[in-house]
Amino acid sequence: MRVLHVITGLEVGGAELQLRLLLQHTRHEAGVVTLYNPGTVAEMIEADGTPVRDLGMRRNTEVSAVLRLRDIIRAGRYDVVHTHLYRACVYGRIAARLARTPAVVATEHSIGETHIERRRMSPGVRALYLATDLCSDATIAVSDTVRDRLEKWGVPARKIVVIPNGLDFDGLAFDPAARDRTRRQFGILPDAYVLGTMGRLDSAKRIDLTLEAAAPLLDERCRLLIVGQGDDRERLAGLARTLGVSDHVIFAGYQPDGTAMLCALDLFVSSSAQETFGLSVLEALINGIPALYTACPALDGIQTDRAHGVPGDVVAMREEIGKEVATGHRPREPVGAVTERYGIESVAAQIDDLYERLLRHRGGGTATRTSSTQRRSRRRPRG
Repeated sequence: MRVLHVITGLEVGGAELQLRLLLQHTRHEAGVVTLYNPGTVAEMIEADGTPVRDLGMRRNTEVSAVLRLRDIIRAGRYDVVHTHLYRACVYGRIAARLARTPAVVATEHSIGETHIERRRMSPGVRALYLATDLCSDATIAVSDTVRDRLEKWGVPARKIVVIPNGLDFDGLAFDPAARDRTRRQFGILPDAYVLGTMGRLDSAKRIDLTLEAAAPLLDERCRLLIVGQGDDRERLAGLARTLGVSDHVIFAGYQPDGTAMLCALDLFVSSSAQETFGLSVLEALINGIPALYTACPALDGIQTDRAHGVPGDVVAMREEIGKEVATGHRPREPVGAVTERYGIESVAAQIDDLYERLLRHRGGGTATRTSSTQRRSRRRPRG
């Protein structure tokens, strides 16, 4: 079976890295088209052995891009087109139907109460999404929360399949050497307490909440490590200066080895206003770090004393951070329930199975299976 993944861009982000993981574990032949911005993740995917093509869009409304994408799909004789993120759904689903692709699937990675991928849910945005949904056969929701929001938005329940994001547990394991190396890199004392956050520096992530809450607790022996890049960096750096904690807050920027960054931490904090899954919190828990979060649907139904939901205000967050700092360094203990539910091998198999069911229903495609040995041979080291 030949599958083409269409994604809006491939700079570092949760959906983009999830696509890379899926490509490493799928049992089908795959290619990728990015509408624009073939960034760091595109380089990773190509290094893994999957071709990436840049459609080269230059503006949001570029009707000719639909036709260019249609031609790519036709030429590749793809059995399935799988779209990721809003703009790719709009362009990719139309192009796939024009190319008469047997099966069209979308994954909804990020739909909040009021925004979809930092885009306000205006009537026009909703209408365009639902209109192009007529061109698809199924939408994968990464959590029950996403499913409920899609249904509320108007996507037919019969077309929604819940398949969570997946985690590469081997790649997330704690490494004491990586902890020491990362702390040396950023000038952090070996026995200092380090709280941190990872992800795109965007106002929706509310890293300013974490910064304000932690500020009175920070000193040379208690540091805040902020890993990621984005438009909010300068504002956050200014806030750190205003709070008088610049010397104790480290802006690490983008770091290719995310696991090494996790290894350096003693507490992970996620203060997003809305989350559709909460992947970064799960990664921290697999690494063995305790976590505080304001939203993490992926932990619904999982009982653990390693993660605590916190109200989204400075006072409550400060109180919980203070308790963890007072407790000190906790032993590294991965959360077994997370491991059982979210392994990438299982997640990729569920997605491959969905492709095959859709093709059988339509009576098309070449749904050949590869052996587990062949699947493992596609995997590459994290980087």
